[in-house]
Amino acid sequence: MPFHCATENMAALLRSARLLKFSPSGLLQTAGTRRTGPPLSRLYTGALGGGKPGVCSRLSGPAAGHASSRVWPYAAGCVRSYAVASEQRDEVSVSVRSKQAQQFDWALSKLDSSVRRTGRITKTLLQRIFHDICRAGYPSGNQALLLLRSCGSLLPEVPLKERNELAHRVWEKLKELGAQYDVSHYNALLKVYLQNEFKFSPTDFLAKMEAANVQPNRVTYQRLIAAYCQNGDIEGASTILGFMKSKDLPITEAVFNSLVTGHARAGDIESAKNILSVMRGAGIEPGPDTYISLLNAYAEKGDLDSLKKTMEAAESADSCLMDRDIMQVIFTLAKAGHKQHIPVMVERLRHERGYVPDAMNLCLSLVTQGQEDTAFNILKTFPTLQSDSFNTEAANLGNFFLRHCVNMDTPMEKIGRYCNELQEANLHSSALSFTLSCALEAKKTAMSLALMKMMKEQNFPIRPHYFWPLLTQHVKDRNTAGVVEVVKGMQELELCPDLETLSNYVIPVFPSMEAAKQALKDAGISLDSESFLSSEVRSLAVSNLAELYTILSDPSCQSMDLSVFRASLILGFKKSSDVESMVKITELLFKDERFSKENTKASEAASFFLYNLMDSMSDVEVQAQEDKLRKYFNQLKAQNITISGNIYRGIKNLLESYHVPELIKDVVALVDPKDRVYNGSMSAFPRVPGTDGRVFALEKKLAELKAENEPLGSILKQAIQALCAEENLQRALELKQENEEMMTAGGYATLINLCCRHDNAEEALNLKREMSRKDSSVGLDPSKYISLVKTLSKNGKVEEAVDLLKEMKEKDVVMNDTHITMLFHTLTAMVAKGGAPVIRRLQDTIFTLGLAKPTANLCSPLISAYLESKDLAGALEAALECQKLYNQLPRIHDIIVALVEKGDTELLQKAMDFVSRERGEMTMLYDLFFAFVQTGRYREARKIIETPGLRARPGRLHWYAEKCISSNQMEALEQMVDMTSKLFECDRDEMYSYILRLCKETNNWEKAEALWTTMQEENVIPRERTLRMLADILKSNGQEVPFDVPETWYEEAATTQQVKTEATVPKVNNAEYQTRLLALCKRGKAKEAYKMLKEGNKKGVALGPAPYDQLIRALLAQGSIEDALAVKDIAASHLPDFQLSEIATNLLIITHSKKGQVKEALEKLKSMLQVNHVPSQLAITRVIQVLGSHGDVAGIQEAESLTKGLATTLNLSSMVFVNNTALAHIKNGDVDSAVEVLEAVFTSPNSTNPSMSFVFRKVLEDDNDKALDKLSAMAERLANHFACYRPASDLFLQLLDMDKVEDAKFMLARCNAVAEQKDVLVSFLSQKAQSPGQVGKIKALLSLIPDFTEKEVLYPYLMKCHVLDKDLSSAKALHEQMQKEGAVIDELSLKRLAVLYRDAGETAPFTEPPESFKFYAEKLKERTTKVPTTAEA
Repeated sequence: MPFHCATENMAALLRSARLLKFSPSGLLQTAGTRRTGPPLSRLYTGALGGGKPGVCSRLSGPAAGHASSRVWPYAAGCVRSYAVASEQRDEVSVSVRSKQAQQFDWALSKLDSSVRRTGRITKTLLQRIFHDICRAGYPSGNQALLLLRSCGSLLPEVPLKERNELAHRVWEKLKELGAQYDVSHYNALLKVYLQNEFKFSPTDFLAKMEAANVQPNRVTYQRLIAAYCQNGDIEGASTILGFMKSKDLPITEAVFNSLVTGHARAGDIESAKNILSVMRGAGIEPGPDTYISLLNAYAEKGDLDSLKKTMEAAESADSCLMDRDIMQVIFTLAKAGHKQHIPVMVERLRHERGYVPDAMNLCLSLVTQGQEDTAFNILKTFPTLQSDSFNTEAANLGNFFLRHCVNMDTPMEKIGRYCNELQEANLHSSALSFTLSCALEAKKTAMSLALMKMMKEQNFPIRPHYFWPLLTQHVKDRNTAGVVEVVKGMQELELCPDLETLSNYVIPVFPSMEAAKQALKDAGISLDSESFLSSEVRSLAVSNLAELYTILSDPSCQSMDLSVFRASLILGFKKSSDVESMVKITELLFKDERFSKENTKASEAASFFLYNLMDSMSDVEVQAQEDKLRKYFNQLKAQNITISGNIYRGIKNLLESYHVPELIKDVVALVDPKDRVYNGSMSAFPRVPGTDGRVFALEKKLAELKAENEPLGSILKQAIQALCAEENLQRALELKQENEEMMTAGGYATLINLCCRHDNAEEALNLKREMSRKDSSVGLDPSKYISLVKTLSKNGKVEEAVDLLKEMKEKDVVMNDTHITMLFHTLTAMVAKGGAPVIRRLQDTIFTLGLAKPTANLCSPLISAYLESKDLAGALEAALECQKLYNQLPRIHDIIVALVEKGDTELLQKAMDFVSRERGEMTMLYDLFFAFVQTGRYREARKIIETPGLRARPGRLHWYAEKCISSNQMEALEQMVDMTSKLFECDRDEMYSYILRLCKETNNWEKAEALWTTMQEENVIPRERTLRMLADILKSNGQEVPFDVPETWYEEAATTQQVKTEATVPKVNNAEYQTRLLALCKRGKAKEAYKMLKEGNKKGVALGPAPYDQLIRALLAQGSIEDALAVKDIAASHLPDFQLSEIATNLLIITHSKKGQVKEALEKLKSMLQVNHVPSQLAITRVIQVLGSHGDVAGIQEAESLTKGLATTLNLSSMVFVNNTALAHIKNGDVDSAVEVLEAVFTSPNSTNPSMSFVFRKVLEDDNDKALDKLSAMAERLANHFACYRPASDLFLQLLDMDKVEDAKFMLARCNAVAEQKDVLVSFLSQKAQSPGQVGKIKALLSLIPDFTEKEVLYPYLMKCHVLDKDLSSAKALHEQMQKEGAVIDELSLKRLAVLYRDAGETAPFTEPPESFKFYAEKLKERTTKVPTTAEA
């Protein structure tokens, strides 16, 4: 084939190009040309969508060495080839270069991971990386190259036009930010143009390069030839080809491949075919890429015969075509409109490894090009994999296809057909539902409604919450028309909006309820639903009580539970001054059963409403509305409204805490007269101090009632409870005998429990039988059942105990973790009493009935019984049986230890073989190692731990270390630490910290001091906590500390830091003077010490560096930064090499930050890092916070990059930077950017749901309503759309913490799932219980979410609050309440209460627990760790 070699010089071509008007971006498009076609080489794994599907480069044939146009070689690790760009030398600082390198590595890793997994990247990921690079500034050449190369075929889901626009935007923006472009960037841009079929002028492109003083290279010319050939311009390609020859540039296979395409596009298919002969003549054997170029040429013509012949020729030439090669041909056939030939090509697919991701990218590219039907046919060739967990269902195939069809607005008829075919072929279990979720996520209203209609036609249920994503944006934009349109769509689907939809997504968009009703009515929407009535009631409850009463009192008004509108009604009562309507509504609630649940009386529900009303009010509100409330209560009395004694006591306690006792007399008037006779402090009989007096009074009242033939039930129960409280079993039983006919189930339960405490099994069993005879349907609560089982078992009544366990199963007794623990103690008690047979009988019954799941803890008592009786064979067999039956291996360590001690090698071998087989060889080795250490066989233990390939298992090592510490086994612990010195991946600091802990507990400072030397010999770098622990041991024994002690809180620097004498510190001139100076610093008299130093300095007194540093730290701790710097100058005048210690530098950074001196704080942080000092967590946090408060986003980013490597060491949360970056944006008025920053964290797949309470607190403190609204919307969006509830929980708790209870209520109403975030709520409870005056906030939380945690968790915290507040009366009331409810009172609470009694000069009515607070605190902590949440007993 003749080449049209140009005679003119390429330089002349470039000169003529200068006359053309050139776009600054160099991205000129030539209009009206026919230059279309595929790019010429295969670029990467599987991404399609340019002119040809991109595939893996194969370096075969002579031209392999010239395959420079292959951008993303599979064999070279995908994205890694991006790093080859050479970056221009510039004067960017070292820190900026370091940051660039980190960002490049991060971006490269993200893109590399995406391409390796899927063969493509998403536009969202690319834009995120682009945004991050732009935000950081100073983009490097590698970063620019990375972004440019990603704008082509790696985006199969993005249309070609959008890809080009993205490439242009990247080019311009990075150039604007100072990126230096070289020839590799221009070549990358050319490649993107080819992949995206962008029409441009090659001569203009060369002129742009010359104007930028960038010389084109061989790759540039190759790609320009490809650009000409892509448009069928052989003449232009020949011009550049001639220039390449004149420059002796090699003509590679890629050039010939381009010419094949060029001749074909020019209509000369024969010349295209002859290129292969020309290649052979030039000594280049055609490779797979050449055959693919020719195949694509035939595919564009629709020549099936030539396609087949060419494929046969390729196979005969040993150029084996892979699946991804054939996919390129399929893509070309589809684009050219020759779909009839595609099945022939599909048959040639061999489904090689990697077929699915390549085929997925082909499908995506086809859908993007509007070839959905072809894509669907390819989809059906995918192998169908059976899901591991659903053996009867095929895995859902085609999610990616359906999602992309939605995003590309594929016609609904096609989408419906695809979904039906997938479901009929059992390739997808819920194709329509999945497609609907995609449409809702994309906010495509019309498509979503159409899909819902299809689902309804197929009898799938349509739920109101499906419409929430469509309504959310309309509510945010106040778009009433959009809301009405969606509601009309619901009505067309015969679906009425439920209460949540109306209240949260429909009504709020209208200015008033009337406007909402009118708009919906005009749209033909029915207003007769129960949900609409409920939402109307909610709205009127807040705004118009009189009208609300009119609606509720209408006999035709539907039944409605008070809980539906209680929160709104409480808010309305607090806002309204219409007392008359308040009374009418309350009376209606008391008397009308329509507003209470089926099993609840109207009066009870309304009584609780009164309590909730008072509980919802703050002390300020109650004091301000005292007259209104008095009038309200008096009018309720006039209407004969009554409340129970319990409700009265609750309101009374609230009024006392609000300091409005004057209202109590108005509330007491509402108490039911019956309750006044029998209930508590309001009883008619006089209260006698002490329990004896109470019993006497109760028995006297009992006799009076019996004489008057009045009901005895309540007083009898109280009398029995009082006798049980004084442990008077005999009298309690006599009282029961005298009044047996009047005994209630509660009375029996109390007596049974007392009998169990007295170990009276016979009487307890008789009482249980009597109770069952009276009413067989009544049962005990779980704790009393278990206590009775324990008592019966201990006294030989095992079968009776088993019968009780069966009764628990029959009565569906629900047990929580506390009850499981009680079962464990019950079984443990049998070790000494009944032995293995009894335990096995009970254990088998418990597990068989399903009362508890088998655990190692519950299985261990059986092993203990065998070990106690020295039956090692029985113990081993029992443990192996537990493993086989329940997959638990209880007390295997103790069994192995016993076998080692006994020397029973046969049983030991059996045990080891079993453990190795069931748990793995490494577990077996650790078990044997610990057994040898435990028994003092250290030589054998060392052999085990030095087994080649053995790795550290931190969990196992921690377990044994804790065991040694708890049993005070110093020798065994030391031996373990010594033997693990060479263990792979063993944390040596952690190991030494175990010994230090035991040294601290035993006060063995000599051992601790020797350990410090050992650590230095082993070159262990200790953590701060280890150093602090060692320092505490030495200081408490009056020993010198041989190192600087890291401090946790900078305030402690001047008051608690001990003076350290270092060997390197020079002696001072005046020892007495130095001692006095340091003593003043220790006593917190830094100002006096500074004055003394100045006077001494005038007299020429010089000190060593340590005293100066101590004084500087003392002054900084008091905020005297000027004086501290003056001391530094004095020190420098005497000691030229004087440098602040790390502690002092941290204090200086903190003080600068507290004073708002941003620049100084940041500079000091930089200087600290430059000398390899490690700043404290607090110092970094304070710097970041002050930068955030000043709106310095760039400063935060710089600080983050500087401290990036220290985050793990300092345990510094990334949220410090995220939260303060958000606050900086808010400070600058850019709330949207703040929301974007925070949303990115919480929507990340790797998100750990961190806290953003700090942001909410700052926004609330600043009263920034605009920011709060947007952040609140974000929190709700994350909760509703992403099931991420942490932000909503944080906002809810911050509102509560700042006494914005009403706002918190509304937040809870909008996001009900907050009530289920138990861990966060209990954490708030724990935090509030640390300081006095917080009980009101805890009660506010309880009023909104009464059951957010179990009472066993709640009551200790409440007791701690009352003790901190020195509120004995509330503590007493809580104690009584716990006793009445039968709740387990922990010993720490009793200890606290006893001290409170003692401080008030009163005697506690119970025995004070004898141990220390620390003992019971650790015991409670251990219990709550094992049982994090427990249900009420």
